Amino acid sequence: MKYISFAIPCYNSAEYMEHAVESILEGGEDVEILIVNDGSKDETSEIAKKFEEKYPTIVKAIDKENGGHGDAVNVGLRHAAGKYFKVVDSDDWVDKSALSRILQLMHEWEEAGEEVDMLVSNYVYEKTGANNKKVIHYRGVLPENKVFGWDDTGRFGIAQYILMHSVIYRTELLKLNQLHLPKHTFYVDNIYVYYPLPYVKKMYYLDVNFYRYYIGREDQSVNEKVMISRIDQQIFVTKSMIDMYRLKRIPNKKLRNYMINYLAIIMTVSSILCIRSKKDENLEKKKELWKYLKSNQYSVYWKIRYSILGQTINLPGKSGRKISSFVYVVARRFIGFN
Repeated sequence: MKYISFAIPCYNSAEYMEHAVESILEGGEDVEILIVNDGSKDETSEIAKKFEEKYPTIVKAIDKENGGHGDAVNVGLRHAAGKYFKVVDSDDWVDKSALSRILQLMHEWEEAGEEVDMLVSNYVYEKTGANNKKVIHYRGVLPENKVFGWDDTGRFGIAQYILMHSVIYRTELLKLNQLHLPKHTFYVDNIYVYYPLPYVKKMYYLDVNFYRYYIGREDQSVNEKVMISRIDQQIFVTKSMIDMYRLKRIPNKKLRNYMINYLAIIMTVSSILCIRSKKDENLEKKKELWKYLKSNQYSVYWKIRYSILGQTINLPGKSGRKISSFVYVVARRFIGFN
């Protein structure tokens, strides 16, 4: 039995993808590694096939036409045979001892006839040049060492929202609820985490520093200059999330508030990128985005617009934009992202 299917989307990843694969191989026959070559023009495919030849019962090399990160995740999910599903970007890796702990836990669940919809663990910002690595954990927010539901969750700090790095979903939950990410679009990891949430009933938090999130390449999608150049894609993802659910109809209050706050963070990211671009056309896109939220989810708009985040990001005038930008810079240094 394969406990976890790991999908590794790869595009021109030959320089660094081996580290990601090798870190997961520690899981042995309990894991399945799906290396999805998204139309690379370098030696990515050849490296993937060498891993498949060496570890034929663990590694599967999948070649496809270029469709972007989200499409590579879609293909990985279609091929996944494991009970649980995890995405690992090709420039990231996992901690081997933490992987062992997670697999041990899954063995215990299997013996007890237990399963969960979502397993959450910690992730670490592996930022180039940083002496102290920032760990994002969920202590005090999520119960430990027990299966729990949304009513058992606490108050999430702004740095503690569940990202692709911290989540492992049950494979059938994603397949049955038809998770499908847009092609040729960056930042769809937010959709990947957000879309399944209303279907998640049973969760588990394991306090291990599992995922190592590398930050340092200049062409990386989370590099601020790169994000600004792709602002239209960021806004597209944000609008897709606005359209996804009528949030006021989510029956569980804690889940509803969590999803509203998550959407508030994505609205803030899109808005601050528009502000920091210093382009009038992007400032207009910011205004249009808030109008879009207001016209599509009026009650949610008021909650987000007059939250602390919403007020900070919408301070009037040039001086207001400077303050918003300054707050963002301070938050970035404190949390450790990009």
